[in-house]
Amino acid sequence: MNLALLKPVDRTARLPVPLRFDATTGRGFLARGRIVGLIGPAFVAAIAFVDPGNVATNVGAGTDYRYVLLWAVVTASLVAMLVQYLSAKLGLATGCSLAEVCRDHTRRPVRIGLWLVAEAVVIMTDLAEFVGGAIALNLLFRVPLLTGGLIVAAFTLLVLRARVRGRDSFPAVVVGLLFLMVGAFAYLMACSPFDAGAAASGLVPALPDTNSVLLACGILGATVMPHAVFLHSSLIGGLAEDRPRTIRTASMLRFVRRDVIVAMAVAAAVNVLMLLVATSLPVGTGGSLESVHRAFLAHRGALFAAVFALALLASGLASACAGVYAGQAIMQGFLRRNSSVWLRRIISSVPALIILALAPDPTKALVYSQVALSFGLPFALVPLMLFTSRRSIMGVFVNRHRTVAAGLTVTVIVLGLNAFLLVRMFRFA
Repeated sequence: MNLALLKPVDRTARLPVPLRFDATTGRGFLARGRIVGLIGPAFVAAIAFVDPGNVATNVGAGTDYRYVLLWAVVTASLVAMLVQYLSAKLGLATGCSLAEVCRDHTRRPVRIGLWLVAEAVVIMTDLAEFVGGAIALNLLFRVPLLTGGLIVAAFTLLVLRARVRGRDSFPAVVVGLLFLMVGAFAYLMACSPFDAGAAASGLVPALPDTNSVLLACGILGATVMPHAVFLHSSLIGGLAEDRPRTIRTASMLRFVRRDVIVAMAVAAAVNVLMLLVATSLPVGTGGSLESVHRAFLAHRGALFAAVFALALLASGLASACAGVYAGQAIMQGFLRRNSSVWLRRIISSVPALIILALAPDPTKALVYSQVALSFGLPFALVPLMLFTSRRSIMGVFVNRHRTVAAGLTVTVIVLGLNAFLLVRMFRFA
């Protein structure tokens, strides 16, 4: 990207924070309504954990392996909860995003490498969001895929630019779409057969073949999203700056912890419902989102299929908005420069539009983009663990020993899965 097209960042003009915070009660406020302290930045970041990549991988796991990979969905959700808590705690302790902390505490070659990986992650994320949203528009309204991708791009720009009564509309729209997904998948689950005993057995880890390992890695990449780590720390950093450390310790940490637990639990429930709903389909129908929709139409009726497509559309639109926001936070943090939202959207949407125009099976590209995201995860996870374990950076918020142990375990698992995939790719290349 030509840096001449960018402008130096104004430190007094952060990205818009999705809520205000009452430091005396530990409660959050969304727009003008009080939401009893439960709606906070984690709900904005949570949309990244239920994006179209999650739909594709979870539905594929449900149709191909029934309940066998349910443990992978639950484990990935727990990992996401830990990672997002650490990200939020970093933003709270420093008043900065992870990207800004990386810029201030790493050497130039490392900083540039981390920035390039983060930008690649945003592009892969956009691919999933555009493809998912375009497929949903095609299923609902027969809109051509390429046209659907352009509509998704236009929608994100409209939401990010719009202001209602002087407030940014982005947080309210994203959280609203998240709860639309919750309602849609709850309805689908209520209309689907369910085997409680088989679901319970699916909580026992098992990987029957190499393809299940690939799918498990895709589930991890789709659920623990690297760009969400940068996004969440940026949102919390905006809340934390200009507040005394004593106030942050007394009330904001409690709010952050509660916010993360509730938001990630909501996202986890949606991911589990995705897999459970898909188990009602015949084995092998998860080859593409289009084939899943056709199967729902044939076995569950038009309303059921339409609700599934609507949930997919909500996922694509909301996560596309969050992707642009995350890209802005990454650029601002690593380079101390702001880029035009229009410029970012144009650049990051090009690969997705090419896939929509040329790829015979966009869903397959969507699933592989999630696997690629799992390779980008260590480049966010390792710095996050290192920085949150340094007392010189975190102060009283520094990680405890059990948190460090849990983070190291997660990092080793991610690196192990990535190593397995690399070996498999070279062996069958």
